Amino acid sequence: MQNNFYNILVPVDFTVKNKWAITKAIELANSFNCNIHLVHVVFKPVFPLINIDASNFTPYASHINMQTCREKLAELKAVYKKQMVGEGDIEISLLQGHPQKQLKKYIETYKMDLVVMGLAKFNLLDRIISSISISLLAKKVSIPILAIRSSGLVSHFKKIVLPLHDDIPVERVKLATMLARSFKSTVYLVSLRSNSNEKNVLDKTLELVQSVSTIPVQCFLLEGQNLAKSTLDFSRRINADLILGQSKKEFRLPGLWNRITNRIMAYASKIPVLTFDKSTE
Repeated sequence: MQNNFYNILVPVDFTVKNKWAITKAIELANSFNCNIHLVHVVFKPVFPLINIDASNFTPYASHINMQTCREKLAELKAVYKKQMVGEGDIEISLLQGHPQKQLKKYIETYKMDLVVMGLAKFNLLDRIISSISISLLAKKVSIPILAIRSSGLVSHFKKIVLPLHDDIPVERVKLATMLARSFKSTVYLVSLRSNSNEKNVLDKTLELVQSVSTIPVQCFLLEGQNLAKSTLDFSRRINADLILGQSKKEFRLPGLWNRITNRIMAYASKIPVLTFDKSTE
């Protein structure tokens, strides 16, 4: 069972949303004595939605841009290193190429345990793009992705909500248990009342948690037809600090537009959301 984080990846694009992602990563790093990797991927498509890097045609401008980004990364490290009080350190890396491919390669090569990404506070288009990026990256890697907004900078994860659908989420249970032990948290297992199978899954998941840990656990059957919406409503009512979701369709928000834009729970939640891919469960 996973009992620690060793390497946390924070993709940065030098916008304000990086601030709360790095802040949350530092909090986790100080709690688990792990390293933070600040990674920027240089990629400028020739045209929107066309994955051809314009830097291939402008080598001099690309060289200047790379140097500027390298300096910005060094500045970020200098600013935030002062906040590291544990045994971990901050590493910086500058990559070039398609962001999803480069991040996946970095995660696998350097054995990342967690990705922390910031979500824009007001920019609607940026939030949609970030939500899609989180979902796509979650499908490509075998580690969870934590989405953070400025309102999600709680000091610790004291109330952790774990929504259940039709299977026992072993990896999410492992992570919830690890976090609950570290932060002395309570885990809330929730599922929809309308799905008779989910009651059985809830009972079995409770048995699994109790078999590996003595952390406090509570179970709730929620009203509603959409697991993501009901989970968010419940989490707001109890002032939850973290939601452990998945990237599959049952964990997406209701509505045609939400399906088209692939809006997962992280998009609509002011509470931090950890997204797993189903294949890792």
